[in-house]
Amino acid sequence: MPNELTAINGLARLKQIENGEKITPTFSAEEMERRLAALRLHMAHAGIDAAIFTSYHNINYFADFLYCYFGRSFALVVTQDRHITISANIDGGQPWRRVNGENIVYTDWRRDNYAHAVKTALMRAGVTKGRLGLEFDHLSLDRAAEFKTALPEFDQVDIARPAMRQRMVKSPAEIAMIREGARIADIGGAACVEALRDDVPEYEVALHATGQMVREIARRFPHAELMDTWTWFQSGINTDGAHNPVTSRRVKRGDILSLNCFPMIAGYYTALERTLFLGHASDAHLKIWQINCEVHKRGLELIRPGARCSEIALELNEIYRAHGVLEYRTFGYGHSFGVLSHYYGREAGLELREDVETVLEPGMVVSMEPMLMLPEGLPGAGGYREHDILVLTEDGAENITRFPFGPEHNIVGAP
Repeated sequence: MPNELTAINGLARLKQIENGEKITPTFSAEEMERRLAALRLHMAHAGIDAAIFTSYHNINYFADFLYCYFGRSFALVVTQDRHITISANIDGGQPWRRVNGENIVYTDWRRDNYAHAVKTALMRAGVTKGRLGLEFDHLSLDRAAEFKTALPEFDQVDIARPAMRQRMVKSPAEIAMIREGARIADIGGAACVEALRDDVPEYEVALHATGQMVREIARRFPHAELMDTWTWFQSGINTDGAHNPVTSRRVKRGDILSLNCFPMIAGYYTALERTLFLGHASDAHLKIWQINCEVHKRGLELIRPGARCSEIALELNEIYRAHGVLEYRTFGYGHSFGVLSHYYGREAGLELREDVETVLEPGMVVSMEPMLMLPEGLPGAGGYREHDILVLTEDGAENITRFPFGPEHNIVGAP
């Protein structure tokens, strides 16, 4: 291993930590090879000699490893013949046990050890110059400059967008995983309703739902790492933002509520979001809620192969406009599913927004999730959103969310 274990003050710059045995992988070897083969085909067509992935989502997608950042960088180096992950010494043998492929560990004893590890991986693969694919949407200026200094023989080109386009169409194995996630999200939703009562704090409802989802993930996927599953349960004014955190606010009868359950299985995100009320909903709240449900139902009908994301958004805007509430819409009508989370990853090319021209096709998985937010002081104040997950088929779309929506189902604890 020439120059790889060079010591600095008696401490190695790089290590191999093959501790224990390989973990049962999330996906089959055939599925992982399918992903890498598609990536390598793009690299060959684009004249890219090597790719260095640095993001959570692409490292997880191509290597079945979700890293813990905590201030240290990670990477996946892919060439036509090799794929090698770069991980930090602090994580011991866990990355090697998890990853599909080879692994190099870098230490903290010198600041450029990370770049040294990346260069070593490229040398192992026999690639020392050419075109280098990098994730331009993820690299900081400092990290891009570091790669330029460490790898001056390479020209840097973007590979983030082509990789995103590849991830946008799911394999049958991925769709099976997403189906399980949707089912588990429904379990979380039922747990939220079970925990709801007058004067209960938001966090107690969220804890109960998250616990139920984690237990089901552990039962269904006994070899999976249990991390990142969460619930946002919001009440009253806290419903005004789709991503508002859980608080100690206590739920009162008549409150508008937002149920948001997010099971995470090996980095694969699914979601259930519903508007609820405790005990009763005022006429003003019912009016806004029913408008949002009308948009949601129409949106479910519009998701089909051949539909353009921008055109779906524009048509749904007209329903809101007809009711005089378009100004209270808060974000796009849906997005892609797969490897993503609230702190990493997003397939921005597959969002149901006016500025996205992507045409839906079989194998894509998208949500329909309209939201209205009326600020305090207006009749019906609060945030309203519904969220279903749809799998695009050859001739339509299958809704894999089972939890019901609307006033006839989700006024909880009515007298």
